[in-house]
Amino acid sequence: MPSDPLTIAFELAILIFSIVIHEVAHGYAANMLGDPTARLSGRLTLNPLKHIDLVGSILVPAFLVITNAGILFGWAKPVPYNPYNLRNKRWGEAIVAFAGPGTNLLIAIIFGLIARFGVGQLPDAFILIATVASFVNLFLGLFNLIPLPPLDGYTTLRGILPYSAGMALRDFENRIRGGGIASLILILIVFSVFFAGPFSLLVSYLFTLLVGA
Repeated sequence: MPSDPLTIAFELAILIFSIVIHEVAHGYAANMLGDPTARLSGRLTLNPLKHIDLVGSILVPAFLVITNAGILFGWAKPVPYNPYNLRNKRWGEAIVAFAGPGTNLLIAIIFGLIARFGVGQLPDAFILIATVASFVNLFLGLFNLIPLPPLDGYTTLRGILPYSAGMALRDFENRIRGGGIASLILILIVFSVFFAGPFSLLVSYLFTLLVGA
């Protein structure tokens, strides 16, 4: 990954905006399913100032980009929602959880196809933007679908499992969340040590299929 300041700032801006879109998608899904909490909190907006978390949206992504850590990860302030307001009690939480990474994957596909078929038709600068946006959103979407707490993949899995199994996963997630930032760092360390290599290969393979690079 290039390390010049302009490229780092460019990649970081795309990553931050992708994280914001991810969170807004959660809020829109919850609102469509009957929970207006995010809307009433003013969080159904793409204004990054409403969502940015200093550590998760700026410091952690910047560190990962600058150090070529091999993963692209970050988070915004979680969009609030009340699962008890969801009309669909069986699948509601899974739908809301999947909405974030699902939106990232949709963006990855759209921009990937633009990068693939726009060469020679669109300005080189726009092709570069589309390529980076596709890769960042592909990585972000797939990463968040990993079934480890507190990632969306874990919540999605919990929401589609039978009630007893889902409750067992919820209890485990609550214990992880109780550990705060230390638990999140532990999850990232486990991922980096055991899964980062194969995961990066998977993302690179899918990215190549998508953009034809």
